[in-house]
Amino acid sequence: MTTFPMPADEAEARAVQDALRARVVLDESGPPPGTGRVTGVDVAYDEERDVVVAAAVVLDAATLDVVAESTARGRVSFPYVPGLLAFREIPTVLAALERLPVGPGLVVCDGYGLAHPRRFGLASHLGVLTGLPVIGVAKNPFTFRYEQPGPRRGDFSRLLDGEEEVGRALRTQDGTKPVFVSVGHRTTLDNACAHTLALARDFRQPETTRRADALCRSALREAVT
Repeated sequence: MTTFPMPADEAEARAVQDALRARVVLDESGPPPGTGRVTGVDVAYDEERDVVVAAAVVLDAATLDVVAESTARGRVSFPYVPGLLAFREIPTVLAALERLPVGPGLVVCDGYGLAHPRRFGLASHLGVLTGLPVIGVAKNPFTFRYEQPGPRRGDFSRLLDGEEEVGRALRTQDGTKPVFVSVGHRTTLDNACAHTLALARDFRQPETTRRADALCRSALREAVT
């Protein structure tokens, strides 16, 4: 079981992020797209009942067939604070990952890695805690600026904080809104974008996110009824 001591307050949570950020590995390329396994993780909340459910769905990276899946239920144990969402989500995500009967391979988060004010979003935090290669693929650009990428699948532009590239706005389907890809741990930005395109064959979001989102929502409905 991966331990996750919950910080007492926002200041302590930020200190944890700052301390762990130095452990992010940025000099590994990561597994090649379309090989091995790839796992999507996502969470769903019922704030009124104080319940959070996480899902982990393992796909064969070549076929996108489901290999294994798991869910875990927990309590919302940290308040909603922009930039600190990992502390609400990671304990339950870790539990879902640990229930998988197979190794997850590359993990894809519906969130951010280095595209984070302290360069340590959910994808980086999860990668450091598990040692797995992790990328973040988000639906929105957080607070960073970007130019619209070209209209075709595979077109991208840089996601910028000042002059620093923290990720990319990536068009996964012709004429759709881009997604926002960032490195989490043990992969490169080029490879993270290649994985995202390989996983988004038919839809804007990668299949990992679509499957994990559907599973955690279904599991949440069962948990609160």
